[in-house]
Amino acid sequence: MPVPWEALIPFGLVTVMFGAAGTLLNVSKRAQNQGKPPRYHIDAWDEMMMDRDKRLSGHIRGQSSNPAAPEDFATNSVWYTERSR
Repeated sequence: MPVPWEALIPFGLVTVMFGAAGTLLNVSKRAQNQGKPPRYHIDAWDEMMMDRDKRLSGHIRGQSSNPAAPEDFATNSVWYTERSR
């Protein structure tokens, strides 16, 4: 049975393109998360902690080892004001 050598070039191209797309997507996701893998299955607790981390460090993946919070942390609150109707 002959081997269709002409089919190997498109197969190679498709394989390389899927690999490149997956790698670029992974690099993009990690760049948005400061080099950390993306989070999945985020629940309410994780959202609260991400909001706290954003208020402490300025980024949802940033964490601070400083035991004292910055001065502006006292004035920015998780309780957002309600729109008047």
